[in-house]
Amino acid sequence: MPRFAVLLRGINVGKGQRVPMADFRALLEGLGYTEVKTLLNSGNAVFASTGKVAAKHAVGIAAALQDRLGVHAPVIVKTASELASVVEANPIVPVASEHSRFLVAFGASASALQSLGSLMALVKAPEKLLITAEAAYLHCPSGILQSKVGKAMLGKAGQGVTTRNWATVLKLATMAGAGAA
Repeated sequence: MPRFAVLLRGINVGKGQRVPMADFRALLEGLGYTEVKTLLNSGNAVFASTGKVAAKHAVGIAAALQDRLGVHAPVIVKTASELASVVEANPIVPVASEHSRFLVAFGASASALQSLGSLMALVKAPEKLLITAEAAYLHCPSGILQSKVGKAMLGKAGQGVTTRNWATVLKLATMAGAGAA
């Protein structure tokens, strides 16, 4: 059965948009998804489904979040193979000690990712920002919050995407790939 990763933007950050992961897991199971597992407290989950279209899952999950939990949040769903491709295609591969300073941005479309191109002017060496059709990769050796690009990507300029640090991406890819056919 196809497996997917779901990524919510802006969940459990600060005081707004609170979604307990037990409630998120129950919501996904209530939609008929199986093998549901959440990761961390920031709106990450993996699931299996007979439905094969990630975008349809994203629409249904977003509607259920609004209807059942009163939360309006952008929802991005990636297939296990799409997530594996993002990992394999990473042009910057950070060392383990840099995983928390390395962000991967996921968009619902290539155009959402390409809109991050406007941030290229903010990149200051030794930072690196690379944008592909599947993801954008940002390495901030001095820290995400010390980076103008990092702050912008986490803020308004990054509204069309959601970001995860490299350690989280690797864990999600492993979880989504487990049991994949």
